[in-house]
Amino acid sequence: MKTTKIIYYISTGLLTLLMLFSAGMYFFNHVEVAAMFARFGYPTYIIYPYAIAKLLGLVALWFVANKAIKEWAYAGFFFAFILAFFAHIMIGDGEQMGAILAMVFLVTSYFTHKKISNGRA
Repeated sequence: MKTTKIIYYISTGLLTLLMLFSAGMYFFNHVEVAAMFARFGYPTYIIYPYAIAKLLGLVALWFVANKAIKEWAYAGFFFAFILAFFAHIMIGDGEQMGAILAMVFLVTSYFTHKKISNGRA
C-alpha cells in the first residue's frame, strides 16, 4: 500500500506540475499559444477557458472526494492528451512528447488511485 501511495503522489504531482506549466503558458504567453492553436486549426477564443478547465481538473484530482467528478477529471485529461498528441503529429512540429509524458503520468495516477480507493494496494 505504501509503495502504491508513493507512486500515486509522484505521478499526480508530476501531472500537476505539467498542467500548471501548461495553464501558465496559456495565461502568460497568450500570443505564442494563440499561434500554436492557429496552426492546429483551433479557435483561439478557447485558450483561457481551456486553461481554467485544466486548473479545475487539478482541483478535482486533489481536493474533490466525489468519485464521479474525479472520474470526469481523469477522462477530460485523457481526451485532452490524446487530442494534443495527434494535433502535434498532424502538424508535424515534433512537440508531442509533452502529451506522451502527461498520458503516462495520468494513467499511472489513475490506476494507483483506483487501487488505493478500492483498498487493493
